[in-house]
Amino acid sequence: MDTPADTTILPKRIFLIRHARPDLSKNGWFSNEAARKYITDYDTAAVEEFVLEHEAIPYKEIDKVYCSTLPRSQLTAKAIFGSDVQLKIDKSFREFERRIFSLPLLRMPIKLWLLSARVLWFLGFNSKDIETFKEAKQRARQCAQTLASDAASNRTTVLVAHGLLNNFIRRELKRMGWQKTLDEGHGYLSVTVMQL
Repeated sequence: MDTPADTTILPKRIFLIRHARPDLSKNGWFSNEAARKYITDYDTAAVEEFVLEHEAIPYKEIDKVYCSTLPRSQLTAKAIFGSDVQLKIDKSFREFERRIFSLPLLRMPIKLWLLSARVLWFLGFNSKDIETFKEAKQRARQCAQTLASDAASNRTTVLVAHGLLNNFIRRELKRMGWQKTLDEGHGYLSVTVMQL
């Protein structure tokens, strides 16, 4: 007599984790030159010390993590999953680019510089010499496909990357039929889980 086959199919999951807070001060008023330097410093900064013990993350199942070429992504992945985790470093997973526009006499808080630059970029007015918003969305679509393909083989896939990129990857995965089972927003170390 044949025994019935196990028909239990485990769900596929993709974990999208935003990097930890960079160890960099945002205080004060910035000229456009200082704001440009801040972006350069942000992209090379280490991250603040943290502990992330998240009940949704199956730590023992994870031996590789996708991350970007930026230090904050890699340092966060190592801090969460340990120094033995294999990092799959890929420039496709870098954050959407930013460009500070030129207003030489203006001084503003860095948050205002970054917000203004991003809004103008979304509208197509601030993408000289950098990736356009349309190109960035296409890249996010390709990232989603990469992660979905990995999850099809490995069931659990993890990306430690960046807030805006993760958000657009999540949107693309949703279009592909993935369901959001956890959404902690866009803050540092926030975790989003997509499942199929």
